Amino acid sequence: MNGPQRYIAHFDLDSFFVSVEMLHDPSLRGKAVIVGGSKDRGVVTTCSYEARKFGVHSAMPMKKAMQLCPHAILVRGTRGEYSRYSRWVTDIIAAKAPLFEKASIDEFYIDLTGMDKFFDPYQWTIDLRTEIIEKTQLPISFGLATNKMVAKIATDEAKPNGYLFVQPGMEKEFLAPLAVNKFSGVGEHLYQTLKAMGIHTIRDLSQTPVELLEKKLGKSGADLWQKSQGLHFGEVHAYHEAKSISTENTFEENKSDTEFLLSELVRMTEKIAYELRQDQKLTGCIAVKIRYPDFETTSRQTTLDYTLRDDELIPVAIDLFHKLYRKGQPVRLLGVRLSELTNHPVQASLFEDAEKKNNLYKAIDEVKNKYGKASLAKARTIKKIKE
Repeated sequence: MNGPQRYIAHFDLDSFFVSVEMLHDPSLRGKAVIVGGSKDRGVVTTCSYEARKFGVHSAMPMKKAMQLCPHAILVRGTRGEYSRYSRWVTDIIAAKAPLFEKASIDEFYIDLTGMDKFFDPYQWTIDLRTEIIEKTQLPISFGLATNKMVAKIATDEAKPNGYLFVQPGMEKEFLAPLAVNKFSGVGEHLYQTLKAMGIHTIRDLSQTPVELLEKKLGKSGADLWQKSQGLHFGEVHAYHEAKSISTENTFEENKSDTEFLLSELVRMTEKIAYELRQDQKLTGCIAVKIRYPDFETTSRQTTLDYTLRDDELIPVAIDLFHKLYRKGQPVRLLGVRLSELTNHPVQASLFEDAEKKNNLYKAIDEVKNKYGKASLAKARTIKKIKE
C-alpha cells in the first residue's frame, strides 16, 4: 500500500439552527420545530427530527411544511447566533485538529492521516465530539472513514447525535445496502433513471458493468461506479479564517456630503458582495473604515449571520457608517471590508423569499459578468451619478 492509511472524520451539527433555538428556549425540546420565514411566503431553513417525521425538509415552501405538520412551532431565526455558535465549534476543532476544512456553517472535515502512529484516531474523534457537546451543548454527529465521501455518508447514517467508524477495507460493504441517492449528485431525475435500469442500491450499482453505465449516463456513469466501490480521492483543504474582501476609495477632494458618502458606501458594498458571490463564499463580519483629512483613521465592525446578499449587508454598512462618522466632517477615504469568509453556496441564510432572492442575485451577477460590473447598480448610486 502506498503511503500511510488515510483517516478522514466528517462532523455535522445536527439540525443546527433548531439546536441553537432549543438552547435559547428549552421548551422547544422534543417538539416539531421549523426554522424559516413566514407561513405564507417563506421557506424551511431547517427543522427538528420530530417535524421531519411528517415529511418536512429544508428548502421546502413553508406553506407546504405547515400543511404536512400543522402543529409545528415556527421560529423565525436568531440572526447572528448561528454564526456565533459556528465560530465556537470551529475554534474548538482548530485548537485540536492538525488539518481541518470548514465545509459549511455546520459541517467540518478533519484529516487524521498519520496520527495513528501516536494514538487511536477513532478514540481521538470520540473525545473531540464529547468536548464539543460539553462546551456548546449542541448535538453533533460524526463519521470516520478512509475518505471524505464515505465519512460524510457514515455521518448521515449515524444521525441523530451519533457516530460511526467505517473500518479501512469495509467501505464497499458499508455502502452496499444503501440507496443510490445517498451519493451527492444523484438528484431525483438521475435516481429515477437508475431505478429504471434496475439499480436501486449501491450494491446494484457496484455490480453493473462500468461500460453499461458509461453508455447510459456518460462520464457520470464511470464516476458513480467508482464511488460504489468505496473509492474517493478528495482532499481536505485547510481552513483559513483570515481571508477577507475589501475595497476603499481615496477621494480626489475631501467629501462632507452625507448623501454622497452613503451612495459611495452602497456602491462599494455592492461591489465586494458581487466578488463574494463569484468566490462562492459567505461573510460573517463586515467593517467600515473612514479616514479624515488629518489622516486620523477610524473603523468599526460587526458580526452577522453568514450571508452573501447585498440587501442584508448594505443596511449593516450604513448603520456602521452612522455610528462611526463625525457629522459634517470632511472625509478623505471610505472603505468596506468583508471577513470571516466561509464556503457555503447553499445554506446562505435561507430565510424570507430565499429562493427568489438567490435567483435574483444570480440573474444580476450574470448581467454583470456579461456587460461589466458597472452595468447594474442600486437606485441610490444611480441617483447620485445623475446628479
